[in-house]
Amino acid sequence: MNMKNALKLFEDKKVRTVWDDKQEKWYVSIVDVIDALTDSSNPQVYWRVLKKRLLAEGNQTVTNCNGLKMEAPDGKKRLTDVADVEQLFRLIQSIPSPKAEPFKMWLAEVGRERLDEIEDPEQGINRMLEYYHRKGYPTNWINQRLKSIEVRKELTDEWERRGVKKGQEYALLTDLITHGWSGLTTKQYKQYKSLKKESLRDNMTNLELALNTLAEATTTEISKQHEPKTLEENRRIAARGGSIVGNTRKEIEANIGKSIVSPLNAKSKELPENSEK
Repeated sequence: MNMKNALKLFEDKKVRTVWDDKQEKWYVSIVDVIDALTDSSNPQVYWRVLKKRLLAEGNQTVTNCNGLKMEAPDGKKRLTDVADVEQLFRLIQSIPSPKAEPFKMWLAEVGRERLDEIEDPEQGINRMLEYYHRKGYPTNWINQRLKSIEVRKELTDEWERRGVKKGQEYALLTDLITHGWSGLTTKQYKQYKSLKKESLRDNMTNLELALNTLAEATTTEISKQHEPKTLEENRRIAARGGSIVGNTRKEIEANIGKSIVSPLNAKSKELPENSEK
């Protein structure tokens, strides 16, 4: 069971979704999901009753959902409760419907795999290799991607030692590095490659991935040398690490006569072939 197979349940029903550029999340209409998974004649009432029960049980994750305007059957935009992926999974677990079982099985399988990886990290690496091979990535790209993960971990370990907070501060410093070497913010880069929630690194060519890895490794070494103590100092080091590799990018481009930053993504047939070059 995988997410793609589980989502086939919705093929016969119209489930409204919307992409939030600011949050970089997909949101799904809750009443549409309920309509698809239950035989309720009134999904709106079903949701109100379920929401009240979940609230009484203290389930804040599902009940604190967003309201977004979506197009109704009559063509008008109306405010409707929506769920992100995490909220959707929790919601489905609360719906007693045979149609929801494939989702629950998929969640159980993902949970079991995660526990297995905690006990034996090598299983996680093997699963990652299998995933990239299945996606059609060439071996040399996969090896480079694994190295990039190692370098990224060294960088985040360094940030943790310097008191950088996970989440927003990590994202801020990553953005500075990315902009420094590529000339684009992470968001601009993803838009250039027509990506939404997909991983930017998983959609890079060999040269893009190599420069991104070099920029992060450079930032790590500069940080170790200067031992920054404030976020502002970490910001300057991240910008410097990215800028140094940005100069390298420009020099390479001057010699090869084309831009390294590419609009290709993993869905482009050219990406794996390009990565071999």
